[in-house]
Amino acid sequence: MDTNAFLDYLKNDPEYKDQVVHVQYIPPRDVQPGWLDKPLHPVLQDRLDKLDITTLYTHQAEAINTVRRGENVMVATPSASGKTLCYNIPVLDTMLENPSARALYLFPTKALAQDQLRGLNELAGKTINLPWECATYDGDTMPEDRSGVRKRARIVLTNPDMLHVGILPNHKSWDTFLRRLKYVVVDEAHVYRGVFGSHVACVLRRLRRICDSYGSCPQFIFCSATIANPGEHAGRLTGLPFQVIDRDGAPYGGKVFAFWNPPIIDEAKSTRRSANSEATYLFTELIRRQVRTLTFAATRKLTELIYVYSRDLLGHPLGEKIKPYRAGYLAADRRAIERELFSGELLGAVATNALELGIDIGGLDATVLTGYPGSIASTWQQAGRSGRRGEKSLTFLVAHNNPLDQYFMNNPDFFFGKAFENALINWENHNILHPHLLCAAWEKQLDESDSRYFADAMLPAIAELEEEGRLRKVGARWHIAPQLSHPAQEVNIRSASHDQYQILDASKGYELLETIEEDHAFWQVHPGAIYLHQGESYFVKELDIEKHVAVVEPSIAPYYTQTMEMTDIKVLQKIREKEIGGTRICLGIVDVTNEVHGFRKKKHYTDEVVGEELLDLPPMRFITEALWFDLPAESVTMIEKGKLDFHGGLHAAEHAAIAILPLFAMCDRNDIGGVSTPSHSDTGRAQIFIYDGYPGGIGIAEKGYEIIEELWAATLRAIEECPCRSGCPACIQSPKCGNNNEPLDKKAAVILLRGLLGVFT
Repeated sequence: MDTNAFLDYLKNDPEYKDQVVHVQYIPPRDVQPGWLDKPLHPVLQDRLDKLDITTLYTHQAEAINTVRRGENVMVATPSASGKTLCYNIPVLDTMLENPSARALYLFPTKALAQDQLRGLNELAGKTINLPWECATYDGDTMPEDRSGVRKRARIVLTNPDMLHVGILPNHKSWDTFLRRLKYVVVDEAHVYRGVFGSHVACVLRRLRRICDSYGSCPQFIFCSATIANPGEHAGRLTGLPFQVIDRDGAPYGGKVFAFWNPPIIDEAKSTRRSANSEATYLFTELIRRQVRTLTFAATRKLTELIYVYSRDLLGHPLGEKIKPYRAGYLAADRRAIERELFSGELLGAVATNALELGIDIGGLDATVLTGYPGSIASTWQQAGRSGRRGEKSLTFLVAHNNPLDQYFMNNPDFFFGKAFENALINWENHNILHPHLLCAAWEKQLDESDSRYFADAMLPAIAELEEEGRLRKVGARWHIAPQLSHPAQEVNIRSASHDQYQILDASKGYELLETIEEDHAFWQVHPGAIYLHQGESYFVKELDIEKHVAVVEPSIAPYYTQTMEMTDIKVLQKIREKEIGGTRICLGIVDVTNEVHGFRKKKHYTDEVVGEELLDLPPMRFITEALWFDLPAESVTMIEKGKLDFHGGLHAAEHAAIAILPLFAMCDRNDIGGVSTPSHSDTGRAQIFIYDGYPGGIGIAEKGYEIIEELWAATLRAIEECPCRSGCPACIQSPKCGNNNEPLDKKAAVILLRGLLGVFT
C-alpha cells in the first residue's frame, strides 16, 4: 500500500484534528545470510531447495549450528523473522539421521499448534519419506485418535495445559515417546510470563524430571519476541543454561509507524475523544480502501465494541468482510475465522492479543493498535503482524487517555529508543509451586534429589505440604495423600484461580455461551453487567457464586458497564528496605482485601457516565508482594503552606505511578494494584503502596522497588506534561478507582514527586 498517500488522505479529511503526533519511518533491511557448520541431510536439503529456501538468515544458521552442537538455544528476534526454521530444520535433520528420535513442540494456544502443524507438513512434504508422523495433541484431539498419537507420532505439537493435565500425569502411556525424546521446542516464550509463565516453569521442571526417570535428557529450543532478558527468562523457565541468539538477519520491507492521539474535546478537563472511536475510524477507512487490516484491542469487551461500531459504519457488503476474534469463542469458530483471514475472504478482523502470536493469517498491510498493549515487546509483536510479505506496511498506535499512553504520545523517542522490558516470573511462589509439587508427587514420588529441578524452594514447600497433610513421607520419599486424586485437574495454569464460571444464555434454554475465569467474574459478569459475545450484548440477570454460573439474556442497552472497587492492605512482613535521599522504601508481604462495590454505566462512543449502581459481592482476599514508601516531610510542609489537599496528592501520585510502572516491567496496569493513605495503621505514616495483583506476587513490585527513582521521575514527567489544569484520565485519574477519583490534587502530587527526587522548589 502507499502509506504516505493514506496518511495524506487522513490529514486532508475535514474532521482531522492533528491526531498524528509522530511518524516513525523504519527503513527496509536487506537479508543477512548465514552458513551452516556442516551440511544438512541430503533429503532435507533437497526439500529446502524445492521450496526455494536457498539462503538461511544469520540467526537461523546460528541457531541450527548451536542446536547441532547439543546446546539449549533461545532465539529472540522480531515477528516474521523466520524463527520456525530455527527448530524445524534441526528436528527434521535429526529424524532423518535417527528415525527413533522424538520431539515435543509447545505453543501457548491450540490455534498456533494447528497452524504450525500445517507449516511443518508443508516443509516436510512427501520428499522426506520416513515412517514418522507429526500430530497435534490437545483438547480438540478426538478421544479415538489420542492412542494413535501416543503410539506413532514422532513430533507431537501441544500446549503447556495439555502437557500439565494430560501428558505428565499419564506419562506411563507415553513411555516410548518420553524415552526417545530428543527435543522440546517452546515457541512464543515471551508469552510465558506472570502467573502463566510461573506455572509453565513448574510444568517444564516436571517434564525434565519425568524424562530423566525414562533415561532421556532433551534439548530445549526456545523462540521468543525480543525481550530484555531472553537468556535469563529461558533459564528461569527450565532451570537450565541457554545460548542466546538475538541478531536478526531477516529482510524487512520497512514500516511507517504513526502515533495517533485522539483530539481534546474539553480543554479544562483534558478530555479526549474515545480511542475506541478513533480506532474504529482508522479501521473502517482502511477497509474501505481494500487494505487488509488487523485491529487489536486490549480486552474481549473492547474487541466486541470496536467490531460492532465498525460493522455498523461499513454497512453492506463491507461489514460482512470483517469479524471479531478472541479467546472464549468455540474452537470451530476461531478456526473458521483464521481460514477466512488466510484465504482473503475477510478483509480484516478486530482481535485481542490472541492474534498477536504467529498464527499465519496471510499477508496484512496495516495494523491498528487500540491503546498501548502493555509492553514494548507486545507493541512490536502486534505491529509486526502487518508487512509479512516483505512489503512496506503501516501501523497506528491509537492512544487511550491514560498516563502511560499519553507519556508515549509526548515522548515518542522514549518508545523508539527504549530497550525492551524484562519478562518476569516467580515459579517459587507458594501458590504456584505447592500445587505443582503435588502434581509431581502424583507422577512419581518425590525425594531430596528432586531439588535439582525445584532448587532450594522445594524442601521448605514440602515441609508445609506435609504439615497440611497433603504429602506423607515413607522412607526417603514423599507420597501424595490418598484423598488427593488427580491434582493436576485442580490447577489452572493460566490463572491465579483454579475455577471457572459458566455463562448461560437464558433466551436459548440456558445454553452454554462461554466460560470465564473465577478471578475475572466479579468484574465482568456481576449482576447488571453488560457482557459482549461475538458482537452481541448480553445483560447479566444473575450471578450464582456458589454454583459458579452467570445467567445472561440478549440486550440492546446503549451503554457498557465498568466496575468500581475498594481495597484495604495490611503489612505482614518487611523483606527489604533502603533509603534514597532520606526517604525510606520497603518491599514486603502484604494482605490485600479487594471489594467490587458497584459499577458505572457508560454510553457507547462517548464514554459518558449515565448511571451508577451498588453491588453486594463478597470481598476477595489474597497475600502478595508490595513496595511502599514514605513521603518527604519538606513536601508535606509545602503542601500545607499552599493549602493543597495532601490526601489528594497521595492518591494522585499513587494512580500515576501504577499507570507508569509497566514502562519498566513487562506487565499490564491491571496486573498492579495500589493504596494510598495519609496514615496507615501498620506504619503510622503517610504511605503509598504498589502491589502485585496476584496471590504470592510475580515480581512486579520487586522490579518497581529496584527502579524506584526511575519510576518517580517518569511519573512526575507524565503529570507535568499533561495540559489539564486539575487532573484528568491522562495523568492522575484511574478508570478502576473505587473512590470515583476523589480526592485528587495534581499540584500536590507534583510537589510530592519532586520531593521524592530531592527537588524542593
